[in-house]
Amino acid sequence: MTAIEAVLAAAAQLLLFLTIAPLVTGAIRTMKARLQTRRGPAVWQPYRDIHKLLRKGMVIPETASWLFSVTPWVVFITAAMVGLMIPMAVTEAPLSLFGGVLAVVYLLGLGRFFLALGALDAGTPFGGLGSSREMTISAIAEPAMMLAIFTVAISANSTNLSEVARSAIGQSWRFLAPSQMLAFGAMFIVLIAETGRIPVDNPATHLELTMIHEAMILEYSGPYLALIEWGASLKQLVLMTLLVNTFFPFGLSSAWTAGGVAAGMGYYLAKLLAICCLVVLIETANAKMRLFRVPELLAIAFVLGALALISTFLF
Repeated sequence: MTAIEAVLAAAAQLLLFLTIAPLVTGAIRTMKARLQTRRGPAVWQPYRDIHKLLRKGMVIPETASWLFSVTPWVVFITAAMVGLMIPMAVTEAPLSLFGGVLAVVYLLGLGRFFLALGALDAGTPFGGLGSSREMTISAIAEPAMMLAIFTVAISANSTNLSEVARSAIGQSWRFLAPSQMLAFGAMFIVLIAETGRIPVDNPATHLELTMIHEAMILEYSGPYLALIEWGASLKQLVLMTLLVNTFFPFGLSSAWTAGGVAAGMGYYLAKLLAICCLVVLIETANAKMRLFRVPELLAIAFVLGALALISTFLF
């Protein structure tokens, strides 16, 4: 791939990520409303919300420093960069040279770290409350995610996600292996926790006793809030892409050709729809957990990831 082709591939994948991310959020909200026999918002509502916020003014706390203003950009840019490190429709990711598992985890952690700092910088009680809860969850969720991905990376002898995808395509039957099932379960729990969905958190409410993510962004408004909401949608799509293309890599194209990309996008969207339906079913069938029981759920994800990693050496 020439330099011009690499730039075009990166621009195309970035544009697709930026476009699809709000659509996934809207689809989950719409399907959840239909399953609960409610009309609910339209699928395109997240686009309208982002457009509305970008046109509004901002209210910045007097106690806030430069951290408060930098945080939305860091959250958005880190999520977008991770999107370029993960295979989407083609096995070769645009930033595959830097697309190791550790780079993905650290970039997502950097966005979370700045979001917690921005919440503390506002000087409100809710900001500190949400930051402490977010750090508690991430302390268990990140190791569980790394164990789950390392389980798949061992067979490819590489932590590069493009190499992992290429190796997994030739062994698509491996998703039936016990280690893969355990790792998938761990990664799915991490997806629920990292995106703040039921039963870990409820993104549709602002109850001060239970909110985690929403408590950190209460002081943001206007374009800053739009960047954070868009970044949250990007992070959700990144984790879903990592989940479906790591454990179910079928449909990925081996080259950046028009036909291959079109076929790969078709499979990718179908897998995304399936994982969205699974998330909606989980949210509808379960109630919000008590806050002090959330670490227990994440501990289950960690144990599943550890068992998956150990089973790769035993079997």
